[in-house]
Amino acid sequence: MAEALAGKVALVTGASSGIGEGIAMALAGAGASVALAARRADRLEALVQRIEAAGGKALSLPGDMTVEAEAAQAVAQTVARLGKIDVLINSAGVIQAGGIENADLGEYRRVFDINLFATLYCCQAAVPHMLAQGQGDVINISSLAARKGGRATNAYVASKSALNAMTDAMRQELGERNIRVSILMPGATNSEVAEGITNPAFREAIRAHVGKQEAMQPEEVAATVVFMLSLPRRTNISEISMRPTIDVMG
Repeated sequence: MAEALAGKVALVTGASSGIGEGIAMALAGAGASVALAARRADRLEALVQRIEAAGGKALSLPGDMTVEAEAAQAVAQTVARLGKIDVLINSAGVIQAGGIENADLGEYRRVFDINLFATLYCCQAAVPHMLAQGQGDVINISSLAARKGGRATNAYVASKSALNAMTDAMRQELGERNIRVSILMPGATNSEVAEGITNPAFREAIRAHVGKQEAMQPEEVAATVVFMLSLPRRTNISEISMRPTIDVMG
């Protein structure tokens, strides 16, 4: 797998923690140069140091991918400083509680901004470079919640369902021009996803959910990304679902 990614350049959003951080580490370990995008500059700098200490090459690109200009800048800086962009991993994501009754519409929009529109902005900026170079890979990190629904997570479920639909439409649009587009839907994975939840009771519930011993680890999701990227270009894994072997929903 290392040979398959040697010389590749990847941009990973949401790279400051959790799944995004794990993916960045795995791609660097497999030989890719990685650009790291997220809002927390200190976290990105620490990750760059870890990757470089292990012999890899990394670039910190602090920014908010929900701002179209900043997403475009992250792609432009990746190309300018690393020479190209072969791989785009959209891993930035957020979850909030709430159904349709008494919905906080500002919070609802924020969930869509991060889970859907940030991905759209990054893809729109990256795809022209991939088309010009004749190939590329886009993997969008979704969630099993997109398939299951959830009465307490209306905005999250809707945003991830929309992300799945957008991603598959992109696959159909770009596949014949040698750009592979894929959906990866992890279930419960140990991460900091709960820390941004504004509802205290729901925050504690999600902390407990992703903190269970049976939950997956970010490096396990990351290994799946490396596998997807390492396959021959004639093969596009359009969608993968991952879940803990032992059900952690209870």
